Amino acid sequence: MKETIVEVCCGSYYDAVQASLGGADRVELNSALMLGGLTPTETTLRMVKESCPYPKVVAMVRPRGGGFCYMEEEFQVMQKECESLLRCGADGIVFGCLLADGTLDEERNRRLTERIRDAGKEAVFHRAFDCAKDPFGTMERLIAMGVTRVLTSGQKPKAVEGRELLRRLQTDYGKEIEILAGSGVNAGNARELMEYTGIRQVHSSCKAWKTDPTTAGNGISYSMAEGDHRLCYDVVSLELVKELVERVRGKRVCGQD
Repeated sequence: MKETIVEVCCGSYYDAVQASLGGADRVELNSALMLGGLTPTETTLRMVKESCPYPKVVAMVRPRGGGFCYMEEEFQVMQKECESLLRCGADGIVFGCLLADGTLDEERNRRLTERIRDAGKEAVFHRAFDCAKDPFGTMERLIAMGVTRVLTSGQKPKAVEGRELLRRLQTDYGKEIEILAGSGVNAGNARELMEYTGIRQVHSSCKAWKTDPTTAGNGISYSMAEGDHRLCYDVVSLELVKELVERVRGKRVCGQD
């Protein structure tokens, strides 16, 4: 297989350290992963860049959970966040704006893309792509406006389920734009997915659970999950990152423990 890239989705400084130690090539830095990923703080980005010099770090710009059709006030925040994160050393910005009918908000996406590319950084369109109408026309418009990369599950809940579209997108557009396969990607399916689709980049959360016994008490709960994980929050697992990188690259990772 040609050169491969493993990107790990991180929701904190701790997560990014685990991803770096595990051998990830790139970190997508967020906050609030339980909401699908929101903009990280400048402090978190600075700390990641200072302590994890090896992986590239692309930063999410997303002002709220829910969808991707933004009010003007929200987009104003996105523009300022984009500028701030670029100043703090982000290697790229992850974003995506749609109109209410599911088509691209071309004006806003173009404005963000131009700002990012003018800074010499990567413009990454996230899984708003999977909620967009006409994946082929959408991809062509993203290419035309200069987007570097698109994160997609092939417009299915999991990338394995969307492998036919992923394969078609890679075949039709892979020479013009980078395609990054994500959602449900793990050590058990990544290499097979990459070989089937021809995509050489995968995105994974490598998620594990960490217990915080103060999550619930006195009849009050701040639980993020149910059942056995009701007192837990999600983190990146160093071991799962190592396993994924080893499977994708076909060799053992010698990171720190």
